Amino acid sequence: MSKIPRNFKLLEELEKGEKGLGAESISYGLDNQDDITMTYWNGTILGPPHSSLENRIFSLKIVCDETYPDKPPKVTFVTSINLPCVDSKGNVIVPKFDTLKNWKRTYSIETVLLELRKTMASPENKKLTQPEEGTLF
Repeated sequence: MSKIPRNFKLLEELEKGEKGLGAESISYGLDNQDDITMTYWNGTILGPPHSSLENRIFSLKIVCDETYPDKPPKVTFVTSINLPCVDSKGNVIVPKFDTLKNWKRTYSIETVLLELRKTMASPENKKLTQPEEGTLF
């Protein structure tokens, strides 16, 4: 099986993100439409229901450098959040987040955002005390 080139994979992800073809609880797209390298992305996650994050919108920065999709993107929360896999600067800690730690080339930005949302909704995390709504890292 041949490997899909980085740009083709990112174009496919961009199209899916822009058309809103994925899950309704997340969204993503390029930070700058003129970024021909498709390196810098924005993402949003709606806080899961029945959790301390319900009705909140979380903004993220995603960097798909030249090693993507062979290596995972760098993911950083812009909106403050208290999660065991996020450090004090908003960076998602690779060894503490299975999706990045066990990265597969078939994963996507959508996969990362959906798995982060699942982590937010997990029984051990959904009741964690959170920073005041609207605070940023």
